[in-house]
Amino acid sequence: MTQINPYLNFNGNCREAMTFYQQCLGGKLSLQTVGHSAMAAQVLTEPKECILHASLTRGDLLLMASDMIGPSLVKGNSVTLTINFSSETEIKQTFANLANGGQVIEPLTDMSWGALFGTLTDKFGISWMFNYDKNQM
Repeated sequence: MTQINPYLNFNGNCREAMTFYQQCLGGKLSLQTVGHSAMAAQVLTEPKECILHASLTRGDLLLMASDMIGPSLVKGNSVTLTINFSSETEIKQTFANLANGGQVIEPLTDMSWGALFGTLTDKFGISWMFNYDKNQM
């Protein structure tokens, strides 16, 4: 196993959320709608513009998402996305971008373990942790 990637589920606003994440994080965004998929003819309950699968890639970052969970979606705090940064400038800018319209839980603070660390919940209800290890080479 080389890595675990987060897969986010939305209820109709996947395109909006993933576009926002691309604006905040950069990278290449790919979106596949139900209507442009091989299963378009079989899917009767989902609108054709719903996102079947989305992926945002930037270097080693891979964030995936979908609208296909439907009405069974329950937002909660069981998943937190953690981003480790390579510069103080990058962590501050990305934190500010993702905090836009969301709620800062812990502002970026110098921690005892030598890192700049903070947490927030974005405007889509997703929890994020930010970490920049100032001692990294």
